Amino acid sequence: MSDSDLERRLRAIEDRQEIHDCIVRYCRGVDRLDAELLASAYHADAVDDHGIYVGCPAQEPDYFLAFHKKHQKATQHIITNHFCDLDGDVAHCETYWIFAAMNVAEPELSLGGGRYIDRMERRDGRWAIAARKCLCDWQGEPGDYALPPEQLALMQAAGPATRDRNDPSYERPLTIDPERIANPPQARQAEKVLP
Repeated sequence: MSDSDLERRLRAIEDRQEIHDCIVRYCRGVDRLDAELLASAYHADAVDDHGIYVGCPAQEPDYFLAFHKKHQKATQHIITNHFCDLDGDVAHCETYWIFAAMNVAEPELSLGGGRYIDRMERRDGRWAIAARKCLCDWQGEPGDYALPPEQLALMQAAGPATRDRNDPSYERPLTIDPERIANPPQARQAEKVLP
């Protein structure tokens, strides 16, 4: 393999990672209701046809987030399969998503899945969304998956999940409470189960 072939391959890997990071940045921005982070996933003249919204979220991120603020207490945009067809400074992507929401009104929890179809462009060295279509492939209401109260309390003890910059995902550096390390919950559970 020649040096130029290696450089092209490394560049393609770097481009794919930057594109994937952009898509994840979008998801994180929506879930944390972080308008600045959301806007950073788009070029300023991008158009997103999200079904219920058509326009440029970079220009109106607060409007774009208003639906989630009004109708949900918590959301998760989960990225799964990702296909990226690179063509110089343009990439055509299909990214599968799963959306879960804890709603303000009934049903308490709703799920959906679909795909983001994106035209990504590298401008001035920065990959971002230039055009997006959000396709919904399925939606539904799951059956109950109620954790016992003690298990739910253990799950929530790692830290509060918030929809703002107080969320642990913004913590730099991320730290774990030394008390939780010294006295982990699994040790306490084992003590209760063992004779």
